[in-house]
Amino acid sequence: MKITDAKVFVGGPGKNYVTLKIMTDQGVYGLGDATLNNRETLPAAYLQDYLIPNLIGLDPRNSEDIWQYFYRGAYFRKGPIAMAAFGAIDMALWDIKGKLANMPLYQLFGGKSRDGAMVYAHATGADLPDLMDSIAAYIDEGYKAVRVQCGIPGMPTASYAVPETKGASKDYITDFSGIIPKTEIWDTDTYMRYMPGALADIRAKFGPDLKLLHDVHHRLTPREAAAFAKAVEPVGLFWLEDPTPAEDQNALRMIRHHSTTPIAIGEVFNSVWDCNRLIEDELIDFIRLAVTYGGGITPMKRIIELAGFHNVRTGFHGAPSHSPISMAAQHHLNAWAPNFGIQEYLVLGTPECDELFPSDHKMENGMMYVSDAPGLGVDFDEGEAQRYSYKPGSHPVVRLQDGTMWNY
Repeated sequence: MKITDAKVFVGGPGKNYVTLKIMTDQGVYGLGDATLNNRETLPAAYLQDYLIPNLIGLDPRNSEDIWQYFYRGAYFRKGPIAMAAFGAIDMALWDIKGKLANMPLYQLFGGKSRDGAMVYAHATGADLPDLMDSIAAYIDEGYKAVRVQCGIPGMPTASYAVPETKGASKDYITDFSGIIPKTEIWDTDTYMRYMPGALADIRAKFGPDLKLLHDVHHRLTPREAAAFAKAVEPVGLFWLEDPTPAEDQNALRMIRHHSTTPIAIGEVFNSVWDCNRLIEDELIDFIRLAVTYGGGITPMKRIIELAGFHNVRTGFHGAPSHSPISMAAQHHLNAWAPNFGIQEYLVLGTPECDELFPSDHKMENGMMYVSDAPGLGVDFDEGEAQRYSYKPGSHPVVRLQDGTMWNY
């Protein structure tokens, strides 16, 4: 069995999904996702110009060797561009493998550990009452877990994932008006004074059973993050996400020494070498790598298994930048992983996405139920893909009130 061709498609409904399709001489094809949010053309070019020519003629069943070939064969390793491209190839090869075996991928991993996987939604509001309305709406839809972000009185601009006006509850963040980013202004003292009380009010209103998550988005120093995590302990958060910039693994020690609030981190990580100490020293409770940025299913299984030895659960990134293909890969990993925690969910469900990426994966009452179709269980309509093309966009950047650049 040989790989005969591969194609890269860039575009999608409201996002620039980077979709890889690998074809074989037996007519079986596999799909992968290489979407790197707001840098989508880079992994697409890496695939097209460098990696695909090296795929032609290889046996797609040798997914382990192919992954090692690209990773070990690259003198300059890791990084989001390379790992997203490797991840797309690896997903597509696993998809082919599952189709050849006539099994869903979770069976190839070792079978299901659960019937359904809990997901969480993003509730957001221009102010606290607006956020309360957003939370209530998700509860009515059956969600058991909600990430909460809201506007902060006295903050110079809207902060991360917060709309500027009430009722604008969709926080898709990317601005497609051009490649030059907007600027948000951040004030840590204002945030630290307001947000613990707001989280306490949310808990008081919605009771102890709702799982509450909150994302700091790298905005605090280690000391500030430790103080914040301690201040919100009475709220009983399911997790506090990205309290400090992810580059400094030692920063998590100070937080751990001062608070028992569960910590989730890792959505910007690219390999096990970004998080092995955090896992082995049990400085975090949830690991947030995504199957795309983490280099695919092959390395992610290893990270999940390492985490399982150290009381760390999964919490895969699932922002709108991940296509239904990468989300399907995560659904299969979630069904299998003994140490599953929760899944961020913001992708499937729109008619446009369903037409471009048809699948039988199903979300009901805050739980994701994985498809039993062979492979990933997601297809890709090339005809539908012709409706879409690349559209430049950007995330905001962040400055302090005095103009100093800060962490997005």
